[in-house]
Amino acid sequence: MMNNNCCCNSIKKALIIVDMQNDFCPGGSLAVKEGDKIVSVINQYIKQFKDEDEVIVFTRDWHPADHCSFKEYGGMWPSHCVAETKGAKFHQDIYVPEKSFIVSKADTASKDAYSGFEATLLDSQLKKLNIEEVWVCGLATDYCVASTVMDALKLGYKVKILSDAIAAVDVSAGDGEKAIAKMVSQGAEVYRLK
Repeated sequence: MMNNNCCCNSIKKALIIVDMQNDFCPGGSLAVKEGDKIVSVINQYIKQFKDEDEVIVFTRDWHPADHCSFKEYGGMWPSHCVAETKGAKFHQDIYVPEKSFIVSKADTASKDAYSGFEATLLDSQLKKLNIEEVWVCGLATDYCVASTVMDALKLGYKVKILSDAIAAVDVSAGDGEKAIAKMVSQGAEVYRLK
């Protein structure tokens, strides 16, 4: 039997899957072009983390219908990911293991949040589990993925950006690449399966 207190080199890590929700995938109200193309790769990471009994976290926008980020309430985005709607559900092909943590963000009308750490219990949950490193994937590279990565770095985690399992909005051409460069400049490492 393995002793959990052994002095081994492996550090505890968590996989954070950011906002893989219907509204951010093709056909959704705020779709990332080809945002569904990364699902199969994300599922490979999920299987790897599950097989290694590592922590798996899903973040999701969980907005009230009158959320401040919506255009009709002065924000910059069309209405999206309204709590309990089809658009807020995870993409049907994403594998969500039973023991996964689900973190809801931006769930009050007056406050927006791009990062999975902003006004959530994610940091305290990970610290309680002695997580030192997070692997981040999902949607969108230049918004919620970047914000989650930057917060993770500020909070002292080692961070891997899973470059084969992210996709960008690219409001301006190249926004995704710029976001990756910024994350790397702050200490994140780029990783891919192949």
